Amino acid sequence: MKHLTSYLKKQSWFTSFRTSFLSNPNRLPSVKATFVIGVLVILMVGLNLPFYAVTLGLGALAGALSETDDHPKGRLKSMALKVISFAISSFSVELLQPYPILLGIGLSLSTIVFILIGGVSERFRGVTFGALLVGIYTMIGTQISPNWYIQPILLTAGAFIYGMFSYLLLRLKPYSLLEEQLARGFSALSLYLNEKSKLFPSDKAAVKEIRTKLALLNVQTVEALDRCKEVLNSYGESLTDEKPLQPYLYYFMVLQSLHERAASSHERYDLLSANPSNDELIGGIRQLLHELSTATQSFATSLLTGVPYVHPVAIDWLINAVHNSFKNNEQKLSLPMKLLIRNLTQSHETLKNIHKNYDTLSFPKLEKNTLSYFKRFKLQLNINYPKMLYALRLSISFLIGYSIYKYFNIEKGEWIVLTILFVLQPSYSETRKRLFQRISGTLAGVIIGILVIKLFTFSGQIVLMLTSAYLFFFWMKRKYSISIIFITIFVLCAFNIIADKGVDVMAPRLIDTLIGAFISFLVVRFLWPDWQYKKLPNLISEVILKNTAYLKAILNEYKNPVTDDLNYRIVRREAHRADNALVMAWQNMQLDPQKHQKLKKTAFRLTYLNHALLSYLSALGAHRSQHKQPLNLVSFENHILNALDEAFDWLATTDNSEINIIALNLEEIRTQLHRKKEEEIRIEYSLLYNITGVTIEILEQAKLFKQTKNDN
Repeated sequence: MKHLTSYLKKQSWFTSFRTSFLSNPNRLPSVKATFVIGVLVILMVGLNLPFYAVTLGLGALAGALSETDDHPKGRLKSMALKVISFAISSFSVELLQPYPILLGIGLSLSTIVFILIGGVSERFRGVTFGALLVGIYTMIGTQISPNWYIQPILLTAGAFIYGMFSYLLLRLKPYSLLEEQLARGFSALSLYLNEKSKLFPSDKAAVKEIRTKLALLNVQTVEALDRCKEVLNSYGESLTDEKPLQPYLYYFMVLQSLHERAASSHERYDLLSANPSNDELIGGIRQLLHELSTATQSFATSLLTGVPYVHPVAIDWLINAVHNSFKNNEQKLSLPMKLLIRNLTQSHETLKNIHKNYDTLSFPKLEKNTLSYFKRFKLQLNINYPKMLYALRLSISFLIGYSIYKYFNIEKGEWIVLTILFVLQPSYSETRKRLFQRISGTLAGVIIGILVIKLFTFSGQIVLMLTSAYLFFFWMKRKYSISIIFITIFVLCAFNIIADKGVDVMAPRLIDTLIGAFISFLVVRFLWPDWQYKKLPNLISEVILKNTAYLKAILNEYKNPVTDDLNYRIVRREAHRADNALVMAWQNMQLDPQKHQKLKKTAFRLTYLNHALLSYLSALGAHRSQHKQPLNLVSFENHILNALDEAFDWLATTDNSEINIIALNLEEIRTQLHRKKEEEIRIEYSLLYNITGVTIEILEQAKLFKQTKNDN
């Protein structure tokens, strides 16, 4: 085996294929799941046990869909929970099948319990989703199962076999999950940097459009950072010696640092572009940002493939060119332009030396949820808690769907319940999006499947089934509607393998999909609807609160630099999460019914303004480590923080009168900052000026939706 591996590594075609294959993080999980399903199906079909083949394959599929990102020790715990919960769910369905009323009630109540348990942690979320899925798979196969106990055993065994195979692969390369999540984070940052390059040059209209796109890309980057943190915490809890984690912790800290610099703005970009003295550098900065984006993606690919990262020589050349131009025009350039060049240079140096000196880094602390599992579960026992509302909606939808299936004796009516599981999402906008994807994907899958299935022999159908399984997993996280096409073809092949009835069940599947989608739509539309415009007051209050905490943390570090900046990183992340919530509210509002799209323009402006505010805060934070001289900001600091606290209090009350006083206070601070003259004008004053200015604009927009809230 070693000789074969050594031989293959010397072959250029193999090296090229391996690099191409591993560079996409969706390929390996897809191959892993397809391989297990393929082995089980081919083995059982060879033994002339087609029902066993498909049921084991469905168990493996459910196991793959519910897999969590854990250290190998955590993966074992997750697998044990999965096997137990899958067995309980499947056996319960089989035992209650003769008593449809009890089964319907049991399905409804267990759904609430499973969803709330899943809300306790990410590990539980995967397991409980899988348990619901396996329960529905059991309902689908009950009528053709040889004995009542066969399905629970086969479904659980399929999930166990997949879990063991996945665990053994993870043992061979135990840190691959960390590398994958970090790679996703660097890839998300690469997209952000590439979009930001379009700001050079730009006018006022273009800046708004690009900033809005940046806000959406920032959601992806922050979510990737959160996933990295969770996986790092999982590994940290499982390891007695954290030494092997050191490079990954270092890369995570680098990713956060690069993100803060990427999100930084020192001045409005349309003003920088309009300044004639900046003309020579604008094109260079655009190209530099584009090259940094390429380099960031290259490092992500390096993490996935194991090929050593080589920093592009072109960036060194660009940096030298920009600095030469900077020296020739230093007297003409504005301070924000000088600091922007410094910021980009630091990002370049960080990436260039990313493999150096990581072993000297002390282990940074990471944010952890310190609440016990019981307290986390208890927090959800509130009718206004989003997870509880989702659990209730899903439970009621299951009950309605199952009742319709039984009352009207609908053929293959279990698929109504399966459709509801995948279509119904926590919000109206997400459900509506998933609904159209599910229907269009199923319709396309049915048409394509019926057209091609007759062209394949029995063996060919097995190949088509496995190919569809691979493509389903590959597209699942990229484009849901495409993945549904392939899972529909997978189901068609499965029924053909069991009883040569694949084509016959496609019409019932399509009808059941439409019924399940319609039930999901009605439930999320009329049961506790939570329209996005109603969230705006609380979201903007949260934004002001988190931004204020971020500003306080930045100013504290200017006064008292610390070695462990855990608190700073936590409040920074909280500010970005609040910004993400605001961005998603604006995006989801566009899918709400027309009459509930109130203040859509206001939500857009708030999205743009708050991301601009975060950019100025990030710039202030990014320069804290370069600050060498005492900064006399105390009087400004107190005024700004007091005004921000007053703004939060105003947002939390129904009184509209105080806004004018707060705005006047902030305007007075802006005026004082503008008049601040020193031999060397400090960028911190300029940034605080911009921060107060944007805050005033945000509060002016807040007047509109606050008045709407009071009228309601």
